[in-house]
Amino acid sequence: MSNATLTAIEGLRVGHAHHLDGPTGCTVVLCPPGTVGGVDQRGGAPGTRETDLLRPLHLVEHVHAILLAGGSAYGLDSASGVMRFLEEQNIGYNIGVGVVPIVPAAIIFDLDVGDPKIRPDAAMGYAACRAASELPTTEGCVGAGAGAIVGRLLGTAFACKSGIGSAVIDLGDGLKVAALFVVNALGDVVNDQGAILAGTRQPPDGATFAQALSILAAGVRVSGSHSNNTVIGVVATNAQLNKEETNLVAQMAHDGLARAVRPAHTLLDGDTIFALSTGTAGRANASAIGAFAAEVTAKAIRRVVQQATPLAGLPVGADITAL
Repeated sequence: MSNATLTAIEGLRVGHAHHLDGPTGCTVVLCPPGTVGGVDQRGGAPGTRETDLLRPLHLVEHVHAILLAGGSAYGLDSASGVMRFLEEQNIGYNIGVGVVPIVPAAIIFDLDVGDPKIRPDAAMGYAACRAASELPTTEGCVGAGAGAIVGRLLGTAFACKSGIGSAVIDLGDGLKVAALFVVNALGDVVNDQGAILAGTRQPPDGATFAQALSILAAGVRVSGSHSNNTVIGVVATNAQLNKEETNLVAQMAHDGLARAVRPAHTLLDGDTIFALSTGTAGRANASAIGAFAAEVTAKAIRRVVQQATPLAGLPVGADITAL
């Protein structure tokens, strides 16, 4: 069975856990030993954990898992369950008297989609680890994408259902770059030609796309209640990169986010991309890996809205007419 998802990078395992009555959930990426991590965060509304240690000049180089979750800041609690799972496996940073698992995390805001009292917690993070496998990653309204929506510019009622999606690019000679993304963006998701795949819908019936840039050009004020948006994800390669190069890959991957989401990196988004290098395929040109990280990021983000299904009373982009 061919694998066109993040787990095509050998050694990575992905697991989902969710509560569709939320709807909300979390997704964990478990890393093989020696995986180097990096991060790049843009936009004005991030929700993250353990990101500073991934930056160059900081001590820790290797990561043991990456967590993506719903539930806003409450969802960061699910990282505790991931840490517990890894500690039970004796996986983590050796401190002499035990291990401390390094689990960077990022969250999306999904509390306004269903029941705001249902949130990812430590038990859900642990369950996601138990479910993790090297099989092709399940996409759609699962895991951290269970409560994701896209196109919140005119409020939740005129958004489209989103989710989680993945893609891979085979560079040949054993090298691969892959991505896994949750799309909860303020703006629209667009294809290569700029046509809207999913996004803000036009009131009063929501039967057509409103076009986020047109709304912004018209001077519509966006209230704070609609400021809880973000795109979070992971790009990974089996190329051997150092910490500085892995951070560069995370930076370059944001180019793909900006190609697929219009607008991106706004004051009302907390766009965060983690990068992972497993190193099993040997050294490679970091700039080339970064260029293809941008390509696979755009591909994965577009796949997110193509794999989403209607949920919580919200339609998917394929059911909406473009203007």
